[in-house]
This record gives sequence, structure tokens and C-alpha cells, in this order.
Amino acid sequence: MYHLAQVNVARMRAPLSDPLMAEFVAQLDPINALADRSPGFIWRLQSEEGDATAIRPFDDNAILVNLSVWASLPALADYVYNSAHRQVLQQRRQWFERFEGVYTTLWWVPEGHVPTVPEAKARLEHLQAHGPSAFAFTFKQPFPAPEGTQVTPDPVLDECPA
Repeated sequence: MYHLAQVNVARMRAPLSDPLMAEFVAQLDPINALADRSPGFIWRLQSEEGDATAIRPFDDNAILVNLSVWASLPALADYVYNSAHRQVLQQRRQWFERFEGVYTTLWWVPEGHVPTVPEAKARLEHLQAHGPSAFAFTFKQPFPAPEGTQVTPDPVLDECPA
């Protein structure tokens, strides 16, 4: 059995301590708690503080990383686009710059596998260099899980931003 890993990155307009980022920071705990209790949620990257904002794996210290694992593509899509997370997503330009290149990637992992940040970075880079494939794909162009598990595109996903 396979689960769906996702990574997304964003470049902040200001440091987290800046008043410009205050509304984003205030929403971190509630949105993370919503993810934790969402159907299909399995795991998310976090430090001892309970979020991943202290984890800065890129040369650009303004880039935040979000990495998680979900039971299925529909479970992740439901959280991203049909929960309170959607409002945060719609406000992202207040806190984050337009990102040059690929900023989100999905891929299948064996059940029980916890993806690493270097693994996630490699998937982002692969998608950037080669486009969607079974190795790294997007909501708009999903690939089936290994061993013939079918991924049925959801009409909601066709309306989602890339």
C-alpha cells in the first residue's frame, strides 16, 4: 500500500517576526491542528515547536518548507481546497512572494515511509527539470500509485491553482 507525500515551498515577504507576517504566524497552530485531525492525514514535518518554520533547508533563508503524508490524493485535496486551509491559501500573496519555478510536488511513498527534506527537494527539482511523471507530479497531473492502484482525477482539482 502507498501513501501520498507532498511538499510545498514559499518565499516569505519578511521574517516571521515582522508585523507583515503576524497574521500568517497566528494561523499556523490552528491550520496545523486542522491538518492533524483531517481525514487521511498521516504525518507532517515539524520541529519541537510544532511547525516547520524553523526548518530552513534552502540557501535562501526566506524559503519555508511544508512536507506531509496523506492516505490519498482526495484526502489531501479535501484538506487543501475544502477546509479552512483554502482561505489561508487564497491569502498567501499577503505573506509570500510569487515563487519562480516549481513550488509544490506530490509523489507516492510506501506505507510507513517518512519522507526526508532532501528527498522532497529532489522531487521538486525533478518536477522542475522533467515535468510531471510518476516520480514527481502535481494535483492537475496526478499519476497512479504503484502496483496499479488507480488515482481518479477529481473535478475539484481541475479548478485548483497549479
